[in-house]
Amino acid sequence: MKKIAILGSTGSIGTQALEVIRQHPERFEVIGLSTHANANLIIEQAREFKPAMIHVTDETQAKEVKSALKKSSVKVLTGADELDALATDKNVDMVISAIVGFAGLKPTIAAIDAGKDIALANKETLVVAGDIVMDMATRKEVNVLPVDSEHSAIFQVMQGENYDKVRRLILTASGGPFLDTDVKDMYGVSCEDALKHPNWNMGNKITIDSATMMNKGLEVIEAYHLFKIPPFKIEVVIHPQSIIHSMVEFDDRSIKAQMGLPDMRVPIQYALGYPERLKNKLPELDFTEYSSLTFQKPDLEKFPALGIAFETIRRGGNFPCIINAANEIAVDAFLNNQIGFMQISKIVEQTMESATPVVNPAIEDLINSDVEARGKAKEFIKQLNK
Repeated sequence: MKKIAILGSTGSIGTQALEVIRQHPERFEVIGLSTHANANLIIEQAREFKPAMIHVTDETQAKEVKSALKKSSVKVLTGADELDALATDKNVDMVISAIVGFAGLKPTIAAIDAGKDIALANKETLVVAGDIVMDMATRKEVNVLPVDSEHSAIFQVMQGENYDKVRRLILTASGGPFLDTDVKDMYGVSCEDALKHPNWNMGNKITIDSATMMNKGLEVIEAYHLFKIPPFKIEVVIHPQSIIHSMVEFDDRSIKAQMGLPDMRVPIQYALGYPERLKNKLPELDFTEYSSLTFQKPDLEKFPALGIAFETIRRGGNFPCIINAANEIAVDAFLNNQIGFMQISKIVEQTMESATPVVNPAIEDLINSDVEARGKAKEFIKQLNK
């Protein structure tokens, strides 16, 4: 029985992780759940899974949750320190890190420091502090198991293989809703249009990141840290069908791919069950329904965010942290109709060029860089709206 804590249990990854756990009650026990402010859903989850503790960031929502669960044995926590306490509880074996954005970094680091295995869905943890996080995981002998479908694919392909023999990591991307949209028309696309992902059902922030291809750029940075592969060996190819989730080419020019229907429950289950493969009742892939799998190069004029991400790996230091912070602010502004779609990447680039570089950042430096980059991004947005 593996004992699980889910950071971000009311989000897309968190709810799907609970679906997986629901199918394997003999294998997994939920010890802790957390949400930012979705009181109604976490109350339902607490009643079904009966965790020892739940965490609600929003204090007003936390009071509502405490009132609803006052007759249960569930302990309701709030505040940043108590989120760390949930992630590091002595009864937890594995933490699913599924909080969106920079907010997921601190509790994930706390969990690693406490020796907990990590099922990592919060890519920002590695984007912002990849060297620090992976070095700590090595020292603590902690498994960092990727939940992103692309990184899970590579991780699965590399079982039994030698990383020294890797010639290329090939990350696939769907191309999002604007793959066939002319670049000149992308300046006028609406938020509603950008949220219509053709293949995946995800939260709003990651769906917009997919539409700009910043999500893929962040995944490139994440792959660089997860697999210790230099950036010149990492490529992105657009694969609209999302059947091949990523590929690895070896020195002998053979290529291994992991394939399957686009369903996040598959990589979530692989991470939870690792090193075993667990059965499930998900639909099987019918190859006759996919008579053509197509591939194309990404257009960096349409998707400049991808080029920005590769540039931050080249620059190193705190630059990935800077673009991550600026992107979170810019995406939020777009979702609130404050800026246009193509201005997201522009604000990220402006912030990258204006923020203070730090060559070998410590965690405190990264926290400061995050604050500075967010402030600069907000100023650029204000200038656009004058």
